Amino acid sequence: MSSFSPSNARAEMSELRRLRTLLPPELQSWVTVEASTSTNPPLITCEEIGRDEIEVLVDLVKWDNLAMDQRNLLFWHQVARIQNDTIPKDGWEMAALAIGLGGAVGELWVQDGLLLLLATGLCGFSGWRLYQRNNSQNSLEHATAADEKAIALATRFGYTLPNAYKSLGSALKVLAEQTPSKRKRKQIEARLQALKASAAEAKARSRSMRPEQQPYGPSYQ
Repeated sequence: MSSFSPSNARAEMSELRRLRTLLPPELQSWVTVEASTSTNPPLITCEEIGRDEIEVLVDLVKWDNLAMDQRNLLFWHQVARIQNDTIPKDGWEMAALAIGLGGAVGELWVQDGLLLLLATGLCGFSGWRLYQRNNSQNSLEHATAADEKAIALATRFGYTLPNAYKSLGSALKVLAEQTPSKRKRKQIEARLQALKASAAEAKARSRSMRPEQQPYGPSYQ
């Protein structure tokens, strides 16, 4: 486990700087890493804070309870979400839905058929986008895709493939144990199962290669 204390401001800044060094060079100009200041925040998440600007927010109190390798893989999971363009946008759907509903009610009153059609169309489109955003299957697919890319990022930063899988898997186990929401915990457990299947496939591929071709050694534990 890391020795940095969340009560020590200098240590917190040091950890944030360390995480910034884990950003791929192509992201460093428009992705920032900051400590979360909200009440009861998630362990780590991403937010769009402006045009072409993303902020990774970390709850350093909870973060301190994870091993360094677990932190790194969870951080790269967020980086992968950014690279896959699956970060929720600025919430225009809710605003559009409210405008559409308000417009529909107003046009029912004045009985303007064209404007009523436009208002209901706006409601339908924004509602469909909200459904897509909150659909659990889509969320799981995005999360597992980000897990796969996080593994690739870890190897890019010097991890062996087995250690990358092991670090992310142990991090997901900790998250599952600490997540009170049954729905969110099931999604983490589903990610863990997908990760295990991916690791098994990687292990099978490594065994099928000649020893001199194996990039991380013949034994995959």
